[in-house]
Amino acid sequence: MSTHVVVFVTAGSAEEGEKIARALVDERLVACVNMLSPIRSVYRWQGQVQEDHEVLLIAKTRSTSFEQLATRVKQLHSYQVPEIIAVPIVAGAQDYMHWIDEQTGPSEATAGTPSRTDRGTEAGQL
Repeated sequence: MSTHVVVFVTAGSAEEGEKIARALVDERLVACVNMLSPIRSVYRWQGQVQEDHEVLLIAKTRSTSFEQLATRVKQLHSYQVPEIIAVPIVAGAQDYMHWIDEQTGPSEATAGTPSRTDRGTEAGQL
């Protein structure tokens, strides 16, 4: 089993997506959340095909954090059945995977570690 996962969550609005993303990062359930907006979703709900504009959250975390993350998303989410899907990270830059570990879990584990801005950016130097 992979030790790290990428979790996909859709939200009904940018405000809801931001609220969920901020809570997950603040509570150290994820290291990072990317938000893509707007996305267009076509799906079947209650026997009818629906079409909506949504926000896609892409979160990186430890696989051991998934259940707690899913519970928290359900608490914050407006949807009756929110999308919460994890896929394993089968390979990744060692320093980035280490950064995920440092940023998730108890805050004592990260005392004295460099911040992300000190280490570069995901799109740039990481």
